Amino acid sequence: MAIWLSNSLRRLRLRSSPISILSILSASPSSSSHRQNPSSVENIEHLPLTTFGTLGCPIPLFPSRRVLDVLCCYKLSLASISSSSGSTEGSGNRRPEGGGKTQALSSSSSWIHSYLPVSVQPYALLARLDKPIGTWLLAWPCMWSITMAASPGELPDLKMLALFGTGAVLLRGAGCTINDLLDRDIDIKVERTKCRPVASGILTPFQGLSFLGLQLFLGLGILLQLNNYSRILGASSLLLVFSYPLMKRFTFWPQAYLGLTFNWGALLGWSAVMEGLDLAIVLPLYCSGICWTLVYDTIYAHQDKEDDLKVGVKSTALRFGSSTKYWIAGFGAACITFLSLSGYNAELEQHGRIIHF
Repeated sequence: MAIWLSNSLRRLRLRSSPISILSILSASPSSSSHRQNPSSVENIEHLPLTTFGTLGCPIPLFPSRRVLDVLCCYKLSLASISSSSGSTEGSGNRRPEGGGKTQALSSSSSWIHSYLPVSVQPYALLARLDKPIGTWLLAWPCMWSITMAASPGELPDLKMLALFGTGAVLLRGAGCTINDLLDRDIDIKVERTKCRPVASGILTPFQGLSFLGLQLFLGLGILLQLNNYSRILGASSLLLVFSYPLMKRFTFWPQAYLGLTFNWGALLGWSAVMEGLDLAIVLPLYCSGICWTLVYDTIYAHQDKEDDLKVGVKSTALRFGSSTKYWIAGFGAACITFLSLSGYNAELEQHGRIIHF
């Protein structure tokens, strides 16, 4: 760490750069110098993280936790420092209140930083292991389908539940990696995503691709334990996984495409148990999941709609606008309708299909 700092400072002096790595590392919200000279904060804040490389200060392959925190969140922290002073000299624009500081603190307090080795932390963040809700949203349609395929009066196949749970972690992580690789130029412009490992420059695109290869290789191991029909069906979902990140560039309905991708397990779970598809059961289940995804991801998209307008990407949040509540209510009703139809076709209303504990 000391050697890296020494070399970085030496390169900075040689290039006559106005930025000091030492001042960035020692920056804190309580620093009075930043309050007295907020214009210097503004100059630093608007530099991209890749500036470290262009200034002769390459980001190390396995940076320490302190360096990771600085490189990920220094712009957010400085933004919150500047906002505490109320305004920036020479500019009439106020800084965002509180948001940057909150995000920086939440990033540094993640369990990933507390329990994982420093060398693997960026990869864990790339796979969103600190945000498991995405994995659950991917796994639940699989679990529904596997459970519905169980024989009357019996528990669902526990081996299949374990395989699909593991597969959900791997495939969700792979999807996030693909998304970050394709959107790295967009993510750096969006407040919520500009600290992601690839966008911020902590991981190079090659490192991201290598990690993606590892995730897909492990996912292949899961897929090979299923029957031949399910192997083909599961492999075909990769077309959706790879193309989904591009949809926001072409259509206002990327959330619908996400629904097609995230709920593929509703088809795959049934075929893994039954070695085929009963469309009367799995197709309504699949449609129910798509409507459900449109509900939660449209709500999620509303937090980015201002940045999306600036960057030029599309979403259902922008498409629906002030009518979002009515659209969500409609998709929620459709979700329940399709789910009920799937259960009715599977004859779940009969007592022989109910498990009594």
